Formats: sequence, structure tokens, C-alpha cells
Amino acid sequence: MSSSLVSKFALRSLGRNIRRTILSVAGVGIGCTVALFLTAFVRGSNELRIRSIADSGFGHARIAPATWEKQRDNDLRLQNGVRDLAVLQGTEGVKVAAPHSRITALLAFGTRVIGVEMLGVDPQMEALLNRVVRTVSEGRYLRADDRDAVVIGSVIADRLEVTIDDDLFMTVVDHAGQMQYAMVRIVGIAHTGSKELDTGICHISLDDVERLTGYAGSAEISITFDDPLSIDEMVAQIEGELPTGDIILPWNEVLRAQGGDAASDQGFMRLLSIIVVVVVILGITSAQLTAMLERRREFAVLMALGMKDLQVIRLVTIEALVLGLMGAVAGLLLATPLVYYTATNGIDFSAMVEGDFAIEGVLFDPILYTDLGYWMVPHALIIAIVSTLVSALYPAWFAIRTDPTSALSLREA
Repeated sequence: MSSSLVSKFALRSLGRNIRRTILSVAGVGIGCTVALFLTAFVRGSNELRIRSIADSGFGHARIAPATWEKQRDNDLRLQNGVRDLAVLQGTEGVKVAAPHSRITALLAFGTRVIGVEMLGVDPQMEALLNRVVRTVSEGRYLRADDRDAVVIGSVIADRLEVTIDDDLFMTVVDHAGQMQYAMVRIVGIAHTGSKELDTGICHISLDDVERLTGYAGSAEISITFDDPLSIDEMVAQIEGELPTGDIILPWNEVLRAQGGDAASDQGFMRLLSIIVVVVVILGITSAQLTAMLERRREFAVLMALGMKDLQVIRLVTIEALVLGLMGAVAGLLLATPLVYYTATNGIDFSAMVEGDFAIEGVLFDPILYTDLGYWMVPHALIIAIVSTLVSALYPAWFAIRTDPTSALSLREA
């Protein structure tokens, strides 16, 4: 029997039992729908995490002193900060490069005192990087010509009982271990909606940090890229161009807990997707095996007429491929409206998190948007075709083991 006849016979078999074919396609389609939505949810949550981390001032990556990853000491400074910035400015794909320095300080107003980690910033670059700038609802954010000015979070303002234009008494320790004092004026108060984040916001200019502490230059440079999906490639490119003494770290190495959470979330969702695919495979295998049992005499006649084992396997495989293609189309038709709706309207988790969206200094949006894209087409095809092909293995093996004589005489093989 020629390959074309085998193909025609396979298609005729599918059309002959419409109910069985529809049920098989529906099973594959529903499995694809669940797997596609889970994958879209995972991709959307990962994009939300990366976007939130970048918009919270951490960037997609960070240039830091070579020893920072082990020590994580705020007193460390970049060895070649100016050259690092020059490399970034000359690298295509770099969107923002914002220098930072950090220092622990005490802020006092009257008898009230609070300890904070102050962030030294370049006001112009920070406005392009950090969403905190957009949450300053009282007063304004820092300007390039500001001196002895500070922006604080609303919780700090409440605890110190201060408002705009009040002067705070600041105490820091300089590079020599000596106490240094300054009066700084509040020019802005930020309201992010997160108590955790509003407790830690304290921004002053890089020049003020350098003048007060004696530490020259910046301690780090936070970087965002035009394409968040190219973080690994951009990090590798910049790493080869940086001068000796400084390193570049992706966000998941800067925030190890967030990186670990992202990896565990993706692993869990992949496991769910695998479970869905396994369930689909088992369901289709059952349907295919039932079909084989119903068609024992049919296969016996074909094998008695000279159909070879490989042709029987090809017949079952073609049927599985057709079912897989139709199941993939059905899955896309079912999943696309659902993913489109959640990609445009989002899934609101604000009721679950009760208004506090900050973790480790990262301000998260309460609305998650799934990822809708062309990736769904190959994903659906792979899930559907692989599941139907795998589910066809045992029925094909069962078919070639059918003894024509016993099948035609209606006895067991």
C-alpha cells in the first residue's frame, strides 16, 4: 500500500467516526487552552517582576565594584565610574544609566529621630528610572541645582511630624569614621501606597553625599535596556567592554531573593503545564486505544491484504498528527480570547495584597497582565502534536501486534 493511500485511509478513518474525532480534538484543545493560559500567566508575571524591579530604581542590571557582590558594603565606590558611564552611553540598547550612592544616616526633627538609608541620585537620570519620582505628591522632586535638599517618604514624614520646607538635622559618618552634620530642607514627600517603601525613601543629590561623606564618585550605576527580553545578551556585551575593577550584574543577582522567587514560580508553573500535558496525553491515549479496539477487524483486513507494520504505524501517526493540528487550532481559538482579555484588562490582585505592594524595596503593580503574542502558535502546536504523537505510540504498538486470523474470527489475539 502506497504512502498516499495510507494518508487517504487515515483521513477517511477520522471522518468516518465524527464523534470520536470531535471528542479527541476537544480534549487536546482544552489541554492546550489550559497550558497556553498558564504559560501566558507565567510570562506576564515574569515581565511584571522585571518591570517593577526596573521601575523601582534597581534597573535591569547594575554596575558595581568588583567586591560588592560578596561584601554588599555601602562604602564601596566604583573604580572607574566615569569610564563606565562612557561605555554605557556608547552602547546601543541602553535606555537609562543612573548613578547612585548609598549611606546610612539619622534624620532628626526636634526630639524625634529616625534612621534611614539615604540614596544619592542624579536627579535628571533618576526621573527617567525610578517610579518613586512620580509618586511625589507633596512638593517636588530633586533638581540638578539643589543643595542640602531631600525627598522623603510619607511614613518618615509622619513619624517625624514634618512637612514641606521643614529643615531636618542629618547625621552621617564620613570616610574617616567621623560624625558629620548638616541641615537639609524637605522639598518633596512621596506617597507610593506602600508603608514599607514609604519608610525607606530618602533621596538626596550625589554631590551632597560626596560632600558629607568624603567618598568620591558613585557606588553603582543602575541600567535599563530598550528591550527587557535582551537582558542576558546586553549584560554579556557590556561585561566585555567594562574597565577592570567594576562588574555588571543582572537584576536577579542584585536581588537574589527576587531571582529565586522568579525561578521557583516559573518552575511551579512549568510543572503545572507538564501535568496538564500528561493528562491530555493519557486522555488521548485512552481514546486512541479504544479506537484501536473498535478497529481490530479493520486492521486485520489491512494487514491480511499486505499492509506492513511501518505502514500501520504511519497510519496511526498521520491520524495523530491531524488530531494534533486540529487540537492546536481549537486550543488557540479557545485560549486567544481569554489571554487577550487578561492581557488588556489584567488580573487585579489588589484585594489579596490589601494595598501593600512592596517587597524588598520593589514596588509592584497590583494588576498582572498576561502575555499575548505569536509565541502562542508554536507553543500550541508543540503541545498538541507532541501529546497526540506520544498518545499514539501504544495504540500503534497494539495495532501491529493484532493477529489477523484471531481478529477476523472475533477471537482474542
